[in-house]
Amino acid sequence: SVIEGSSTVDSRYSVSAERKFAGVMLRCLLKAVKTLKELEMMKKGGAQSAESKSSRMTISVGMATCGIAAGARPVMTSFANELRTKGIRNVDLNMMGCIGMCRLEPIVEVVDEEGKKTTYIEMTPEKAARVVREHIFGGQVVEEYTV
Repeated sequence: SVIEGSSTVDSRYSVSAERKFAGVMLRCLLKAVKTLKELEMMKKGGAQSAESKSSRMTISVGMATCGIAAGARPVMTSFANELRTKGIRNVDLNMMGCIGMCRLEPIVEVVDEEGKKTTYIEMTPEKAARVVREHIFGGQVVEEYTV
C-alpha cells in the first residue's frame, strides 16, 4: 500500500511538472509577440516582413526570465553602448523570448544582411563588446562564443 501510494505520488508529480514546464514555455513564447498587430503580421506571413528587413543586420538578446536571471540586461546595455559609441546605425537591436536553451543564457542571435544566423551563448558585457567590434563592425564571427 505504501509502494502504491508513492508511485501514485510520483506519477502525479511527473504530470504536474510537465504541466508547469508547458506553462513556462507558453509564457516564454507569448512574450515574443507583444501586440495584436505583431500577431496579425505573423498570421499574414511573417516571412515577408523578415525578407523586407534583410537589408539590415539584427542583434536579438534573449530577455525572457531565464536570460535576465543569467545577466542579459547588462549584455543588452553593452550592445547598445557599443553600437552608439561606434556610430553603427544600420543594425537593429531587439529583445527575444526564450528559445529553450536556458542553461546557455544569456543568448544572442545575430542575423546578417543575407539572413545568416549566428547564435552566441553565455554572453557577458565584455563578450558583447567584442562581438560588436569583430562581427558587427569587422564582419568576422567570434567562433569561440557560438553554439
